[in-house]
Amino acid sequence: MNIGVLALQGAFAEHLHILEKLGIDTRKVRLPEELNGLDGLIIPGGESTTIGKLSMWYDLGDAIRKFACEKAVWGTCAGMIVMAKDIGMDQPLLGIMDIVAKRNAFGRQVDSFQTDLYVPVLKDGKTKPFPAIFIRAPKLSAAGADTEIIAKLDDGTAVAAQQGKMLVTSFHPELTQDTRFHEYFVNLTK
Repeated sequence: MNIGVLALQGAFAEHLHILEKLGIDTRKVRLPEELNGLDGLIIPGGESTTIGKLSMWYDLGDAIRKFACEKAVWGTCAGMIVMAKDIGMDQPLLGIMDIVAKRNAFGRQVDSFQTDLYVPVLKDGKTKPFPAIFIRAPKLSAAGADTEIIAKLDDGTAVAAQQGKMLVTSFHPELTQDTRFHEYFVNLTK
C-alpha cells in the first residue's frame, strides 16, 4: 500500500509522519505523474486558495479528479474546501465531492479550539472520543444525497463526511496523537 500526500503547501509533513508510524509507504505529491501507483491521496490543511492555485499551476487538477474516480481521497481542513463542489466564492476547486463548505466558519486563528467528537465509523468511535483540532476551520453547509455526515459538533454542525472513497474533515487529525482517522482512511484505500 502506498498513500500520497499533496505536498504543495500546508500540513503535509504531519500526515506523512502518522502514515509512516502506521507502517504505510508514503510519497509526497507535487506533480501529476507522482499519483501513479498510489492507493490513496491526502489533501492537507493549509491555505485553500494557495493549494487550489498551485494544483492548477502544476496541472494537478485534472489528474486528481481522474484519480478520485477510482481511488480514495481525504481532505483535511483546507483540503475539504479544495475538494468541495461549492464554497460560495470564486477560487480554484477540484469539485470532486458533493458538498458545500464554508471557509473560516469558526472564526480566525485566535478562535482555534479543540473538542472531543464521537465518530461512530472509527474504531471505538462510539465510546472513545476523537480529539478534533479546529484551526480557521471550514464547516459543511450542505451535502449531497450520496454523502454521509460522519461527525457533528454538539450543536449539530457537520464537520466530517464521506462519499464513497472520499473523506473530508473540518479539523486536523494529523495534529493529534490519535491515529484512528488515518487508520480509517487506510481502510478506505483497500
